[in-house]
Amino acid sequence: MSKLVTIYGGSGFVGRYIARRMAKEGWRVRVAVRRPNEAMFVKPYGTVGQVEPVLCNIRDDASVAAVMQGADAVVNCVGLLTQNGKNKFDAVQAEGAGRVARAAAAAGIDTMVQISAIGADADAASDYARTKALGEANVLEHMPNAMILRPSIVFGAEDQFFNRFASMSRVGPVLPAVGADTKFQPVYVDDVAAAAVKGVLGEAHGVYELGGPDVNTFRELLQEMLHVVQRRRLILNIPFPIARLMAFGFDVLEMATLGLIKNPAATRDQVKNLRLDNVVSEGAKGFADLGIVPTALEAVLPDYLYRFRPSGQYAAIKDSAKNLRA
Repeated sequence: MSKLVTIYGGSGFVGRYIARRMAKEGWRVRVAVRRPNEAMFVKPYGTVGQVEPVLCNIRDDASVAAVMQGADAVVNCVGLLTQNGKNKFDAVQAEGAGRVARAAAAAGIDTMVQISAIGADADAASDYARTKALGEANVLEHMPNAMILRPSIVFGAEDQFFNRFASMSRVGPVLPAVGADTKFQPVYVDDVAAAAVKGVLGEAHGVYELGGPDVNTFRELLQEMLHVVQRRRLILNIPFPIARLMAFGFDVLEMATLGLIKNPAATRDQVKNLRLDNVVSEGAKGFADLGIVPTALEAVLPDYLYRFRPSGQYAAIKDSAKNLRA
């Protein structure tokens, strides 16, 4: 019988790519999510019955243990960009990761991959970065041979970065940027998935920092996005002191309305993160150690941002028609 991997958060942005790759490897894939009825799109990743979404709450011991019964490996992709209700950074990213590792060790599973993030630091001012580090420590406590992946900002068709700013570029002449000079090393989501597969197959373990071939400032990333969507916009850098005040106001408004009005900008915790560069550390293991050549940003962005162009999918046809008239 084919081997089985349980992927926690397997219908999320990164998780779905790992699920697809593991199905291609011939494994059975159990996609553990809070709302399996909204994750049915993963089923066609494999043959009938090969990829199945199942109900799981990463905050519950019994739920986590139940969905890894019979598994040969586990992958934890569950993470938060913002806190909401009971889904707090500590509960999900620190305690949740540890819960998966503890249950895997108890079940006799030897292989685990944990998706973390560059910037994970137990002493960080940001709760996001702090709990990512605590999650890593909790995993290694129970699964010392686990693979820890720390990607920089991840891009791809379903990302919440380029899609968000491309959408904003359609409605106004200005794009606000908190920390326009902060550096990032964008990494393609399927390259992160390829690295995770190496861990599941037992070909690698330890900590790997994953970044693409180029390092760019926040401003440069927005400029590249604007070039792809064929729009001219003013990129306005918001100084950190002003950004903190704005974030505080929006956070208070969100709490006062019980989440009915969401913070449309950056949260206070995100502002703290944006003060620090998000690039691969010198001497860290990365894609080269895994034998993976990372994909360049410009090779992928046009494939999914074309819809934000003034002419959408017809932009290339209109450009070609202009050449004919000339």
